[in-house]
Amino acid sequence: MKKYDAIVVGAGIAGCSSAYFLKKKGLKVLVIDRSGVAASGGSAAAGAFVSPKIGQGSELQKLTNEAFEFSKNFYLQNFPKHFTQTGVIRIPKDAEDAKKFKEYEAYNEAKWELLSYDELDALGIDSSYESFLFSEAGVCDAPKMCESILEEIEYEQYELKSLIYEDGCWFVGDYCAQNLILATGYENNYFDMRYMGVKGTWGSRGDYETKVELDVSMHKQISVSANIDGIVKLGATHEKDVDVCIKCTGEPLKKLFSVASTMVDTSDFKLKETFCGMRSGSKDYFPLVGEVIDTTYMLENYPKIVKGAKAELQKIESLYICNGLGGRGFVFGPMMGKILADKIVDNKEIDKRVNPDRLFLKWCRKSPDLESYR
Repeated sequence: MKKYDAIVVGAGIAGCSSAYFLKKKGLKVLVIDRSGVAASGGSAAAGAFVSPKIGQGSELQKLTNEAFEFSKNFYLQNFPKHFTQTGVIRIPKDAEDAKKFKEYEAYNEAKWELLSYDELDALGIDSSYESFLFSEAGVCDAPKMCESILEEIEYEQYELKSLIYEDGCWFVGDYCAQNLILATGYENNYFDMRYMGVKGTWGSRGDYETKVELDVSMHKQISVSANIDGIVKLGATHEKDVDVCIKCTGEPLKKLFSVASTMVDTSDFKLKETFCGMRSGSKDYFPLVGEVIDTTYMLENYPKIVKGAKAELQKIESLYICNGLGGRGFVFGPMMGKILADKIVDNKEIDKRVNPDRLFLKWCRKSPDLESYR
């Protein structure tokens, strides 16, 4: 029986980041994943853009932009080989969207500039609208980044089928650890975590070989990366709230390619590889980082919570989650991993914006799943 301080289940960017910061704090960490490092889920299909969020200053935008600054610096300082600061241009979808961009300008916290039609044309981009360029943004090589983050951390490809907690230790097959971290994306089959409302959003990406000179990445409905080593990535989210990833063929990419062709010259694009995966998101689109509430215990011992009564929340011992990063996994991952490590090792309070506790009582009051309790 191999013993660890922490076992992380899931080797996407959420799990890798959590493991990295736990290791930095001196813990002996094991990461397990049934498929491989960044081999399934959102991280497998990610275009892995690292860019700010535009908008009118919502709390989610503020958090995203804090995470952008954190992740940008994290990648540059620790893994610069796998993060390319191409810059990312946000292009309005239509005339109505272009009007909104004027309102967004005051809330652009990251370094930015406004590009005119002529400036976009000089970059090889076709657009009738002024667009935002975030010059410090860029693109990660998703699998290589995750592999590098785990370089000094033990990893095993292993399919988790059962969990046992006994005598202060989580038993996972032939391994045991004091702490267990679930970074399993849209799949949560081990505990009752319905209150978190994790849903999968299916997305696909195509990598295209091309000689087109494209030095900057962009987003307008879909993401189009810069030409990095002869490859341009086209990617987008497709269908929300699905239970399984739709089989990937070339078909989902036809629409992506069609949209991309209105933005850049795709005449010599040759499809090299297709990827698909499920991104996980929460009910309110904020990440989920922290402890897990013992839902069964709460419903059995405090049945009135379904009618609005409050009660002290009972947590499952030494069980944590890092999940719900949505389509911005490589933006949120490092900061969320650091927040979780600070909690586990230093007992630092979790940021209220990402603490899953925020969702529990509302779920108890409103979920149709609990109608029988009312």
